[in-house]
Amino acid sequence: MTLKIAVQMDPIEDINIKGDSSFALMLAAQERGYECFEYHVESLTLDADDRLIAECFPVKVKRVVGDHFEKGAAQRLDLGRDIDVVLMRQDPPFHIGYITATHMLERIKDETLVVNDPASVRNAPEKVMVLDYRQYMPPTLVTRSVDEVRRFMAEHGAVVVKPIHGNGGKAIFRVPADGDNLTALFEVFNQTWPEPHMVQPFLPEVAEGDKRIVLIDGEVAGAINRIPSEGEFRSNLAMGGSAEPTGLTEREKEICAAMGPDLKRLGLTFVGIDVIGGKWLTEINVTSPTGIVAISEFDGTDLPGMIWDAIEARLGE
Repeated sequence: MTLKIAVQMDPIEDINIKGDSSFALMLAAQERGYECFEYHVESLTLDADDRLIAECFPVKVKRVVGDHFEKGAAQRLDLGRDIDVVLMRQDPPFHIGYITATHMLERIKDETLVVNDPASVRNAPEKVMVLDYRQYMPPTLVTRSVDEVRRFMAEHGAVVVKPIHGNGGKAIFRVPADGDNLTALFEVFNQTWPEPHMVQPFLPEVAEGDKRIVLIDGEVAGAINRIPSEGEFRSNLAMGGSAEPTGLTEREKEICAAMGPDLKRLGLTFVGIDVIGGKWLTEINVTSPTGIVAISEFDGTDLPGMIWDAIEARLGE
């Protein structure tokens, strides 16, 4: 199968090819003979004829640090007529610009496969969709109220506070049980973000790792355990965490089995979920999930290839 792929991504010049999932997907696509293009979300145009246009750059990638791509001259492409698959891979934050892009991409759904499905992505930001599976989550509060957090802390002790549309472990704070910095922290959070924030008990088990489990079309494809660096409670690889191979607990298998059919039905082909302590589901990542490079290296599998297999299967439906 010969396909033309357009990747909506952050600048390819700035990616770390050693662990970047978008780069791994482009490399795997190229190895299959697909033609790859890169474009940035800011270039999307819905023209007067209701055609979705983007300034796309033909790109060839190679696994050479510092010399990892060759980019051709820009082309004005109709993403509905000229492209077979769009990979929506730019990083959050999930804001009104991101939401608008999903609306624009949704308009080509009858012509071009968009991965992940833009309507489902819009309805499933990382820390919101997960609330549909509260039975697997730690106790969770979504609020802008300091008083509500104090009531929560009276029952649960120390907490972590997260921007509900944050990413990569950024701006996640631990508040000690005495809450001595809570008011000041919420002043900053409420001034910075108009939406409510997520509050959960601090889970000491995070010191043993935060597991990223990748699901492809609702099926478990592999997992890594991310260990926080010295003096840090956040385990995200972007925050200096390290990865190690791992398997799944029975509870984690139960979590994946519960959500797998929903993910496939919603067109969420490539998803990464986060689980702490082998039992606490904390996030469902659908915007630009990561982890496939490390999992493939540890397990000797080919997750980028598995994702393209799933995409080809969807195109054949």
